[in-house]
Amino acid sequence: MKKIIFNTSDYKYLAQKVLELGEFEKGELETNTFSDGERYQRILSQVENRNVILIGGTVNDSATLELYDLASALVSYGANSLSLVVPYFGYSTMERAVATGEVVTAKTRARLLSSIPRSNKGNHIYLFDLHTEGLPHYFEGNLFPIHLYCKELIIEACQEFGGDNFVLASTDAGRAKWVESLANDMHVNAAFVLKRRLQGDKTEVNAVNADVEGKNVIIYDDMIRSGGSIINAAKTYKNAGANKIFVITSHGLFVNNGLEKIKNSNIIEKVICTDTHPNTQLIKDDFLEVRSISRLVVDNLK
Repeated sequence: MKKIIFNTSDYKYLAQKVLELGEFEKGELETNTFSDGERYQRILSQVENRNVILIGGTVNDSATLELYDLASALVSYGANSLSLVVPYFGYSTMERAVATGEVVTAKTRARLLSSIPRSNKGNHIYLFDLHTEGLPHYFEGNLFPIHLYCKELIIEACQEFGGDNFVLASTDAGRAKWVESLANDMHVNAAFVLKRRLQGDKTEVNAVNADVEGKNVIIYDDMIRSGGSIINAAKTYKNAGANKIFVITSHGLFVNNGLEKIKNSNIIEKVICTDTHPNTQLIKDDFLEVRSISRLVVDNLK
């Protein structure tokens, strides 16, 4: 019997792509909202003794609760196994406490999802290009985490846009290790900028660690929110003599007109990202190229 796929409201687009590529059955839901804002969900497909896949991201607290409620109900109605596909785990910023008294939201949300009742064959959660390697350790008990990397998609885009002579760059030293690993796989040089965070999303760039003069530069960052760090890094690489600059990211949030700001900087040729975040589906601009993780999802759900 085919595995059956359900999705939260934000991730209908990705579920459709996965269904087109794999031998899965589409799960049917009825959803509505009461006048006071309470969500109504009803599972219309038979899930008893079925291997169930649920695609949904924690893009905000409402989406997280939608995912949790639906997952819990699928198990309660007899799912044989449960696989949560979470393309974007939205709490990676607060993955540890820096100041006394801070709430580590990544840990509390991981504990929430870990409390989903256990299906007969257990529950798995698939996470993609997490901001920190330590985050999977927050999941516990009945939920087994699997960290997947969009590495093949990233390398493919780099080779397509970088040409024969490019440098793979990061926005700061914090991502340098991952960028260096990617660069080694492609046999190109890696670079990063030294910066310090001023407050909030504001940063100040100090220096570049490698020679980029006359070379195309591809800046990779796992996540782009407002685009400030990307623009600052791009300016630094350009001032250091870079030729064309491209940006590749796994998670494109582009909040507060982030993509527009990057485009209007006039120093970046193009932005390439995956479709892990639903915001990518709302942008219609040739400056942004979106590549789907659907094949990666299908290959790992087989």
